[in-house]
Amino acid sequence: MMDTTSTASAPFHLSFEFFPPKSDEMEVQLWEAVEQLSPWQADFVSMTYGAGGSTKEPTLAAVRRMIGDAGLDTAAHLTCVDASKDEVRAVVEEYRAAGVRRIVALRGDPTTGLGTSYTPHPQGFSDTSDLVRMLVEYGDLDVSVSAYPEKHPESPDLAADIDTLKRKADAGAARALSQFFFDNDVFETYLEKVQAAGVSIPVVAGIMPIQNLSQLKRFARRCGSSVPAFLDQRFEGLDEKPQERAEVAADIAAEQIADLMRRGVSEFHIYTMNRAPLVSAVLQRLGRAQGQGAKIGAAA
Repeated sequence: MMDTTSTASAPFHLSFEFFPPKSDEMEVQLWEAVEQLSPWQADFVSMTYGAGGSTKEPTLAAVRRMIGDAGLDTAAHLTCVDASKDEVRAVVEEYRAAGVRRIVALRGDPTTGLGTSYTPHPQGFSDTSDLVRMLVEYGDLDVSVSAYPEKHPESPDLAADIDTLKRKADAGAARALSQFFFDNDVFETYLEKVQAAGVSIPVVAGIMPIQNLSQLKRFARRCGSSVPAFLDQRFEGLDEKPQERAEVAADIAAEQIADLMRRGVSEFHIYTMNRAPLVSAVLQRLGRAQGQGAKIGAAA
């Protein structure tokens, strides 16, 4: 196990990502996770948004509760795929009415699924940078965008992908939240190339604690992230040992963050998968201080 004690209690910025529930059971799971993770004092949390806005209503309901009941600074995801400018602006107005002042601006995946080429809506935004410009015009919205250390699956190469990031930054984005990765050398090299391209906004490291390695591999293939062989080695022989598997998963994520901190990285966006125990175990290993958490009652 890599030593994480040298980074224990060291300050770092933290954000969490959640996704809207699709069933009553998942609703309970989400709010349990939010309540259990709120003491870790994230700078903000984010709530995802489905392809073509397919989860707009659940996302809006969850965002309202995040802000109103949990009192969390919440970034709402927003996509511009398969929607006109007026439709997108209407969603922004709903978010603003709910108290949202942070947006994660994304192109989004077509409702026809990943791998389908993106075609702008005839009355829509041409790309994410176009969407970012509109959001920045409000004057009071903090806008985050996405970044891909191993390039977006649809990008021809990394240079083209970084050029896309630069356009989003030049349009007024405040930061980029990276896709998850497991090879810190890849991320460090990516940061060097991003800075060399003249992109000055911070790129926040996306961290995915591994809840299930087989599921992660399937997900990683779809979003262009590689899964190094050492992960199979770390989990070898633990299929029937859930407690040991959870300990190893927490070690891996904590070691990754500790190593990134030694390399000068100080901002992390954790993909929670709406589950708290593993994320909390990671932060405990890093010596992160807790504060008073939110108390969230049952959903109305």
